[in-house]
Amino acid sequence: MKAIGFKQSLPITKEDSFIAFETEVPKPEGRDLLVKVQANSVNPVDYKIRQNAVKDQVLDTPKIIGWDAVGIVEAVGAEVALFNVGDAVFYAGDLTRSGSNAEYQLVDERIVGRKPKNLSIAEAAAIPLTGLTAYETLFDRFKYNPATDKGKSLLILAGAGGVGSIAIQLAKKLTDLTVIATASREETQDWCKQMGADYVVDHYELKDQLAAEGFEQVDFIFDCVDLKSYWETAAELIKPQGHIVSITGSSEPLNLNLLKNKSVTFSWELMYTRSMHQTEDMQRQHDILNHLAQLLEDGTLQTTLTTTFEGFSVENLKEAHKLQESGKSIGKNVIVF
Repeated sequence: MKAIGFKQSLPITKEDSFIAFETEVPKPEGRDLLVKVQANSVNPVDYKIRQNAVKDQVLDTPKIIGWDAVGIVEAVGAEVALFNVGDAVFYAGDLTRSGSNAEYQLVDERIVGRKPKNLSIAEAAAIPLTGLTAYETLFDRFKYNPATDKGKSLLILAGAGGVGSIAIQLAKKLTDLTVIATASREETQDWCKQMGADYVVDHYELKDQLAAEGFEQVDFIFDCVDLKSYWETAAELIKPQGHIVSITGSSEPLNLNLLKNKSVTFSWELMYTRSMHQTEDMQRQHDILNHLAQLLEDGTLQTTLTTTFEGFSVENLKEAHKLQESGKSIGKNVIVF
């Protein structure tokens, strides 16, 4: 089968930052599905791993990355119970395994959902990673409770990105939260409003614009962009007994003492935790993806696809990574095989 990977972490402009090669089609065992990949999408995690995974060596065999995929089940392991050969599926994969930048991929059925019937393969490929991340943030980290959280405020930092785009929709459609998103450019502000945000504020003037809209503090903050840069501001803006969730990490230790006097809760969200650690509730991702498929089919949610690259090639993968690295990507970018 054809696959695209890298032997060394190089700038995307370098010729060998990605290379195409041939490798054997893997065989499914246990609860694995063998999926013939039809489309996948490129996320910030892709370029961050490409930039950092192989810095001090040159691999003999190229590393295959890629998370988010849509495809058809070609074969199943002996213990598979949730899917059959021929099923159309979508998923975000597992950081510890070979990725979706290949014609075939093995993936554990417990982190796979059925593809939404009404979406094209490109539209569906835009959803899994960001949809899971946003859903887990709202319901597994914030633990949104309609009885106690109705009318509370949620600030999403970077509302026009892949995660922010679907988080706005989920919060507006599945909760009673007031949703505030940050965006600085006219086109990103318009996108956030299209996704359903109640308010859109410029992150360069965050505190002043929040205050102008009547929010001196907020109940929930969801960081999708840069926790280190926003940490002190988030600690100031969060209400007493509020909750902050971040997906971005920090290159330096965080001063948690800033949250102490307000008894603020802080949580990380990593969509890969369940698959990486084979948690007891790993199959929740299967259930979430199926719920997302239902919400997409009944029109509650819309795809966040904005850019489609036609053809599984080194050139298209490089262009998708360049777009992600630019920091100007809106919504999701998908490669159709």
